[in-house]
Amino acid sequence: MAKLDTTLHADHLALPIFDAAATLEFCADILQLPLVEVHSGDDWGGKEWLMMIFGLGDSRQVACIAFDGASKPAKDGLPRDARHFAFAVSTLAALKSWKAKLDAANVEYWEEDHGAQRSIYFSDPNDIVWEITAPPSKSASKIDKAARDRAEKWIAEHEKSSSRHQRRTPA
Repeated sequence: MAKLDTTLHADHLALPIFDAAATLEFCADILQLPLVEVHSGDDWGGKEWLMMIFGLGDSRQVACIAFDGASKPAKDGLPRDARHFAFAVSTLAALKSWKAKLDAANVEYWEEDHGAQRSIYFSDPNDIVWEITAPPSKSASKIDKAARDRAEKWIAEHEKSSSRHQRRTPA
């Protein structure tokens, strides 16, 4: 019998939004993502909602969901790019082209040099931070065998009072 493949693959990203009109313009016109589906209803947690699904180049999707009457959550004190979503382009020339597109649309961005990669970061109308990086990240199929140990060491040093981080031993 063949071994069951349980490898996780990205499928879609679902994000609450707070300005549907600005989000539609930002995603469709500035990021040039195709709007592939739209759904709406009045039955999601008792709220009316609009879901705009935008396509990505790898056949994945970003679903932007507006809830009637919802407002942006308060700032939590974390660095603004601690939560962000990253796209990749294949070359630095393509990244430069995206900088020109953002400049033309008057979208403010900042740049970071990550050594092997260069990135631009920018916020959308909902204060969601997006990144475009080049070249793409290395394959997740290349696993650093010592990564788990380094993570557990940091957790032990910084989160001593948290019992939720106890490593579970597989049965």
